[in-house]
Parts: sequence; C-alpha cells; structure tokens
Amino acid sequence: MFSPNQEEHCAPTKEPVKYGELVVLGYNGSLPNGDRGRRKSRFALYRRAKANGVKPSTVHILNSPQASKAVSCRGQHSISYTLSRNQTVVVEYCHDKDTDMFQIGRSTESPIDFVVTDTVSGSQGGEETPITQSTISRFACRVVCERNPPFTARIYAAGFDSSKNIFLGEKAAKWKNPDGHMDGLTTNGVLVMHPKGGFTEESKPGVWREISVCGDVYTLRETRSAQTRGKLVDSESNVLQDGSLVDLCGATLLWRTADGLFHTPTQKHLEALRQEINAARPQCPVGLNTLAFPSMQRNRALGSLEDKQPWVYLACGHVHGYHNWGHRSEQEPNAQRECPMCRAVGPYVPLWLGCEPAFYVDTGAPTHAFVPCGHVCSEKSAKYWAEIPLPHGTHAFHAACPFCASPLSLTQGCAKLIFQGPID
Repeated sequence: MFSPNQEEHCAPTKEPVKYGELVVLGYNGSLPNGDRGRRKSRFALYRRAKANGVKPSTVHILNSPQASKAVSCRGQHSISYTLSRNQTVVVEYCHDKDTDMFQIGRSTESPIDFVVTDTVSGSQGGEETPITQSTISRFACRVVCERNPPFTARIYAAGFDSSKNIFLGEKAAKWKNPDGHMDGLTTNGVLVMHPKGGFTEESKPGVWREISVCGDVYTLRETRSAQTRGKLVDSESNVLQDGSLVDLCGATLLWRTADGLFHTPTQKHLEALRQEINAARPQCPVGLNTLAFPSMQRNRALGSLEDKQPWVYLACGHVHGYHNWGHRSEQEPNAQRECPMCRAVGPYVPLWLGCEPAFYVDTGAPTHAFVPCGHVCSEKSAKYWAEIPLPHGTHAFHAACPFCASPLSLTQGCAKLIFQGPID
C-alpha cells in the first residue's frame, strides 16, 4: 500500500487512511457470481500512496477540431466542451497534490477503479441476468477525496477516459457560468440524495439532485436525459455524507464514511443475531418442525432453499415452515396464500437474512421483512429503506429492498415477523 519513500515517514504497521466505501444497492454482501477484481458489490477508498487528483488550470477556446485534438493529446487531463462544429472550449487540468481521485463506471478500462454494471431488481439467484443495453455511462463519475483531515469526499459527474479526457459533445447539456467557467451534464446524469440527519435510525430521505461535471448541484431535469438543465441549488454541495446515495441510471451506490462504518454491525454481529434466533428454536405453528435461518455463507449461495428455511405470510407476519396448502387458486401456484393461523391472505415467501452490514442503520435484531421479497433486517433499517424513493427508469422513483433491489409494496413496505417458540 505504501511506497518505500512513504514508509520513512510513518510506522510500517500504520493502517492506510480509509476515506469510506461505496456499496451497490441490490446485492446481499457480494455479486451473484462472486466479487472479481474491480467488479464487486462494494469498493473501499483508501488514501493512495501518491496523490492522483487533478484541478482545473488553463482554458483554451479553439476554433478548429484539429486544434482541440492537439490540446487533448498533450497527455494532460482535460475536459472538452463542444459548443459548435467550429468552436470548442478545452479546460486543462493539472496535478493536485492534496487530493486522490477515484473513478466509477461501466468501462473495464484502466482509469476506472470501480466497475459497476446495471442492477437487475430481484435477481438474487446464482445467475446474473445479462443486460441488453446498459444505461450506465462507461465513465460515469469520479469521487475526489482530500488527503488531509477531515478527508472530505466530493462527487463529480463524468470520469476521464484512457486518453485522460472528458468529451461533452454538441448534444450534451453544457453552459458557461456567470463567473466564466464552463460546466455540463452527462447524458443520463449522476443523481445524489443526502439523507437528512445522516445515516441513523432518525434519518429521513433528502431531495434527489443532479451533480454537474464540475460538481455543482442542480434540481432534476424534466426527464433523465433532457438537454435543459435544472435550477442551480446554491445552498447544497457535492460533498458526500454518510448515507448519501449516488444514482448512475442503472445502479445506485450508497456512500458510507469510515466513521459511519465503524458504527455499523459487523459480519460477526449479524452472525451472532442469526444464531440467537436459531437458538430460540422457532417452530412452524402447523408442522411443529424447528425452523432455522441458513448461515451467511449458505445464504449467499442462493438458489437452494433449506429444509428448515423459515417462510412468512407477509400480510400478517406469521412465520411457518414450507407447506403446499392454502392456495387461493389452484391454477396459479404463485397466487395469494391464506395464513392457517389468522386467515390473512397475501404473498407467502421464504425469508433470507440481510447480510450486507452497510445497509443497516442500527445494530438491532432482525425482526422485520421487506415486502414482497422477504429479506430480513432490523426494524429501524427496514423502515428507513421503505421510505427512501430510489430512481427507477428515466423519471420514476420507488422504494426498494437494499439487499435485492426488488420494488417494495406501495401499501406495506415491510412486515413485522411473528415467530412461534417451541411448545415443549
């Protein structure tokens, strides 16, 4: 992690500074086929051995494509704003010794630190569903972290490509600000939502905004890729807070600060909670067989339901073992089922523990399930996510389960689980 000349200035055992983590919503601890290299469900940002940040320096106003190409090929980072066929503004960027830059996008080229692909809602099976046409930009956004305390992290739309360039073509939304500097938006935009009150059990959803290439904050466009920008929101900034959500039009990322992660439950804690539930020997009130949540490892190797797997009637929350009766319609096996305990009619689904600690707002026991997917977490975490409107498509928003991205029921986002203890 450290270069030899760095180790002279700090003890070899010193932990690298962690700025925070980006966690992709819709995955329960890892990608369906496992995390591989730069493609994974969470990405930790550490202080680099050598600063790689850049900051704006020289501005060139060029009147021919050849001239703009010549500037772009100088080996420096640059952003090109094509105003017309005959005029391009190129802003050169120089090295910034005080910041580290991390780039996120769909491209697997070397400038991308964290490769993100489209999240398919509810795809918790072992196979990943191929996307025919991705809406995530190849070089979607960049996060710039200050190398010195308080290690502020800022987000910007667009990332530099392999030639160290960002190109905003004729059709992209772009403009000159009153102070003279150029700015613009990417095709499908980078949206950010900062929760009110941080990422705690008391937090409330904030307002979704769009972030520009230079990091200014705007109200949302009429549609995701409209060419007219929203209104500038002077009172808000592009500084990421614990719990900030970043939407790339196809995947939504959760930002957790190093301090925020320090207060989340650990994998050990979640495992202890699982064992505690199983130690209470919950029973199926009809079959009287003991139920047990599978271990975190088995939970991740989804696709195979365990014999002791708990199932729930989501309309009432009564937890049972699997049984094949109570269908309201013989023709539709996945139709509504009737709970034998209270006769409430609704979906009947297997329960899965939420294994991604970053999605928990507290360390409470797993007592609530999301409706209709059946992922289980603490009450406060379930109620928090049930209130968060997440971007969906080009201009819709709806709440979704953070563990599988399934849209939540509009009438009931989560259900309290009712376990029956052993009779003996």
